[in-house]
Amino acid sequence: MNYKRRIILATCVVFAATLAILSCVSPAQEHVNKGEAYFEQGQSDEAIAEYTKAIELAPQLASSYNNRGLVYYSKHEFDKAIADFDKAIELDPQYAEAYYNRGNVYFQMGRFQTAVADYDKATALDSKFAAAYNSRGYAYLYASQFNRAIADFDKAIELNPRLSQAYNGRGLTYGNKDEFDKAIADFSKAIALDPTYAEAYFNRAYDYHRKGGELEKARSDLEKCIETSTDPGLTTAARQLLERL
Repeated sequence: MNYKRRIILATCVVFAATLAILSCVSPAQEHVNKGEAYFEQGQSDEAIAEYTKAIELAPQLASSYNNRGLVYYSKHEFDKAIADFDKAIELDPQYAEAYYNRGNVYFQMGRFQTAVADYDKATALDSKFAAAYNSRGYAYLYASQFNRAIADFDKAIELNPRLSQAYNGRGLTYGNKDEFDKAIADFSKAIALDPTYAEAYFNRAYDYHRKGGELEKARSDLEKCIETSTDPGLTTAARQLLERL
């Protein structure tokens, strides 16, 4: 089996900010608020129903399409998600979050160049959009454009030094360049920021293994990965690599 580093895009869902004061919330905004609450509780179908009601009441409210698109994205209904983000952007061409969210859908579909175009637009509209730089870094990483990936991860970290996913992504990129010490340092930073970051444990173990001479550290990381992982595929990969060490 070919054991590769785990390259998983860690995305942040970006909802439209709710600006209305509760005492004077519009009927449409009430449904938006209910939709957000349902989504946070994992009740996706109920969330979609609420956002749809909001759209029926206020069809020009771009944020409702953006938020419903996020729910479709979480359900892997990518075509519906893209249609909603398209509509949000049509209604508000300056909607940086909608470009970012659509880019994440394209990323998950393997359409990395299209994703990069959306991340480009998001960062052009909001030069401090750390999550967009991070996601574009992963897209460049998949495209083996390592220098561009590192530049984007650097920018994401500059804007948000606590963004553990950016350290993980930069570590993956350094690992692909066989710069193992830099990779391990970045995975260690990601883990320091998030001690439950199972993928970072796996990735650090993999590079300890590739670097050679640090098998005990690799075994320890794989055990920690198995302990913290909620991804069956990641858990299986960690168990299989552990058996080989």
